[in-house]
Amino acid sequence: MPALSDVAGRTPLFDAHVRARARMVPFTGWEMPLHYGSQVAEHHAVRTDAGMFDVSHMSVTDVSGRGARAFLRHVVANDVARLASPGKALYGALLNEEGGVVDDVIVYRLPDRYRVVSNAGTRERVVPWLSNRAGAFEVALRERRDLAMLAVQGPQALGRFREATGRGEADGLGSFDACESGDWMIGRTGYTGEDGIEVLVPAEAAEALWESLLRAGVAPAGLGARDTLRLEAGLNLHGQDMDESVTPLESNMAWTVAWDPPERDFVGRAALEARRREAWREKLTGVVLEERGVLRRAMAVRTETDAGVLTSGAFSPTLGHGIGLARLPRSARGAVGIDVRGAARAGRIVRPPFVRHGKRVFK
Repeated sequence: MPALSDVAGRTPLFDAHVRARARMVPFTGWEMPLHYGSQVAEHHAVRTDAGMFDVSHMSVTDVSGRGARAFLRHVVANDVARLASPGKALYGALLNEEGGVVDDVIVYRLPDRYRVVSNAGTRERVVPWLSNRAGAFEVALRERRDLAMLAVQGPQALGRFREATGRGEADGLGSFDACESGDWMIGRTGYTGEDGIEVLVPAEAAEALWESLLRAGVAPAGLGARDTLRLEAGLNLHGQDMDESVTPLESNMAWTVAWDPPERDFVGRAALEARRREAWREKLTGVVLEERGVLRRAMAVRTETDAGVLTSGAFSPTLGHGIGLARLPRSARGAVGIDVRGAARAGRIVRPPFVRHGKRVFK
């Protein structure tokens, strides 16, 4: 089975997707499965049982050396010093000097190194961005194109994974914990609002793992279900809900910025502090449609103070109505009007997430 670098734009699971009759589509330079027949069925499988996603297109970088901790404290707005021991992980953002979001990442602390997982669509910017800042530190960076990554998500995910692999290490992990099991890494992380894991394995082991999970009853799921699941969970998508033109403060990510200790000089801190003092004008928040219709990105949202725009939108299979994330005036509250195909539809502002563990959670 080839590593990622051997066939441009195809993960080690490409042949498995084709055998499963996936509808393959271009996505950030990769050929990826949109669905395997029914996006909605795949969505419900994750919410009610277990589904799996090929996320081998994500970028994985190992950071090692005496200066690894200091380097990551400088380039990540969250503070990796919070990872008090190996086996812990945190979510954070890489910022530019103006405080804009270069990418959002998960950083895992492993016994002898750190591991940074970033987005596929930002790979060509993020890998050089990290490398260009590593020179001032005693640190080595290694992009792990030799690995594949699967996400197994849903209320039955851990049991199905144990049945498929005979590995029970995930059962003892808490949320945002991780462990290494031989040449595998298992993290209790995910992008769906459900319990589950993300597992990194050598590329040549990916197809056997995929087939074992299929036999254990885990449903394959594609990009379509991944998007509706993450939106129900109120999770941002880089390039839509945040990018280099907006800060975490305006992207519902202020909680990912570690301001203390004040002497930690992370990239973008000065600009972000200036924005914080001037009371930024926009926010990213949730909206729900209270009439029939489907919400889509770029639809106009009219509030009592000023207009805004949907950054993400979809029909929620779990809730049965339209939901979205919108960049709106910070003072906006209550009812809104959403331009759905030229007609104003009634909606209202809610605080995301919309769904957690299969249940509605917004008020």
